[in-house]
Amino acid sequence: MDGSCKGVLAALVVVAGLAAFGSGYQIIEGPKNATVRAGQEARFNCTVSRGWSLIMWALNGTVVLSVTPMGVIITSNRFTSENYTEGDDFTSEMIIHDVQLSDAGHIKCSLQNSGREGSAFLSVQVVGKLLVPTDSLVVIEDEPCNVTCRAVGWIPLPELSWEIGVPVTDSSFHSVLVPDDPASVLSILALTPRGSGNLTCVAEMKGLQARDSRTINLTVAPPHLESSSLRKSADVETNQETFEPKLKNGNENYGYSAESASPPAKSPGSSLPAQPQPSNRPPPSSRPPQQEPDLHQQAPTSRPHVSFYTVGPRITRNVTLV
Repeated sequence: MDGSCKGVLAALVVVAGLAAFGSGYQIIEGPKNATVRAGQEARFNCTVSRGWSLIMWALNGTVVLSVTPMGVIITSNRFTSENYTEGDDFTSEMIIHDVQLSDAGHIKCSLQNSGREGSAFLSVQVVGKLLVPTDSLVVIEDEPCNVTCRAVGWIPLPELSWEIGVPVTDSSFHSVLVPDDPASVLSILALTPRGSGNLTCVAEMKGLQARDSRTINLTVAPPHLESSSLRKSADVETNQETFEPKLKNGNENYGYSAESASPPAKSPGSSLPAQPQPSNRPPPSSRPPQQEPDLHQQAPTSRPHVSFYTVGPRITRNVTLV
């Protein structure tokens, strides 16, 4: 029994020694957060103390690179490593080449047979396009106008601003999201120009020195001569009114009047269809001559309608009596 106890005790001492030896190495400094543009490189450092046997790099929970004292185990050409030694400390630098938007996430550096790890977060930004409707624009002086600029395919959305290189009475701008495209933002510049020059739309992304711009050449034209055109129209109308009372030879027609120039008025009864006569109506020859209107008589020039309206009622009254 005593021998068995001594054997177990010796085994426990060895295990404890190995654990103590293993606990001697640790992560001195883990990776730090990084923000990169899509298509560029991302670099992360992990520094460990002497005694390590295996360093593992994981992206979003998947091991993409392993480093041993004998060399580097590469699983993908997009993930490589560079190593540095300083004293008793060893630094493994993982390099992600041609970073993709899908690479965004958690980066971990861990040691084999150790619960210690260092972690960081990779942010990936995408620089899209900056669009303007036209490179040159013609507007009217001192008339308000709007100029637009649209950023498309940016992640995250950039900040849009304007550099105004023209004299203006006033100007302001605001940005709005495009409903059918979450990765797009539209900036609207409202201004009242007083001269020609350049307008520059600028897009800047937070976290990176990413900047893009588009310039619009603004040409200011003088206002339309609307008042002059109106005066010309008024002059034409006045000349026409003055010309109407004159004959073609230029002599004044003193007998002209708007009433006499109009067509002669017709009798209200003359335009109506003939009324059927009753059977007991006397023949037309028996009617008094004075009842027959003289349709060939020309009405006076001053009041051409008087004679026609006096005859009509009498004829109607005779029919009623019959």
